[in-house]
Amino acid sequence: MRSFNTDMTDSLLTKERIQPPDYWLKNDFIAEHDAHAFFTQLLTQLPWRQDKIKMFGKEVEIPRLQVFMGDSGVEYTYSNLTLNTHPWHPTVLEIRNRIQALTGSTFNAALLNYYRNGQDSMGWHQDNEPELGDAPIIASVSLGASRPFMLRHLTDKQRKEQLILNNGSLLWMGPKLQAQWQHSLPKRPTSQSARINLTFRQVLTQKT
Repeated sequence: MRSFNTDMTDSLLTKERIQPPDYWLKNDFIAEHDAHAFFTQLLTQLPWRQDKIKMFGKEVEIPRLQVFMGDSGVEYTYSNLTLNTHPWHPTVLEIRNRIQALTGSTFNAALLNYYRNGQDSMGWHQDNEPELGDAPIIASVSLGASRPFMLRHLTDKQRKEQLILNNGSLLWMGPKLQAQWQHSLPKRPTSQSARINLTFRQVLTQKT
């Protein structure tokens, strides 16, 4: 893994508060013109679907649409939902290659979420499933509407921080963040704008 200078980090966290470890945010990762073009391509060309997960013994629809893509044979499971990969879309591959060139990390899969408006959301969670290994890294790219992204300490839930994820931004989340903090994308009922989020990851377990 390459080291990063502090001028790469564009954090909105205040100095007076204890900051979560092991992450950085680069708001200008994708130029605005490219980000708009990528958003349109992914919105119109991907097989978006609304999956169901089990909560308290009931099946409920997740409040967003999603697509899982990556290398052949990769599987990913969360909330008792197992996802099989679709082939890489050229735009997603281009974004992945840009991230890998910047960071030196490699990724064999991406979970894409389409938030149709501010009513779509993601609840509190950690990206720490067993197939991500002992030191999971998530590279998260945002396209479309800006949305607040919340962080909450795992044991002291009064410790919360907020980032604003803008169109074309890249949020890199390392193993210490996943071990010590949860994150979420809360509802924003007043917003009618759409957002697509791409979370790249290295999945260890594959079909044989």
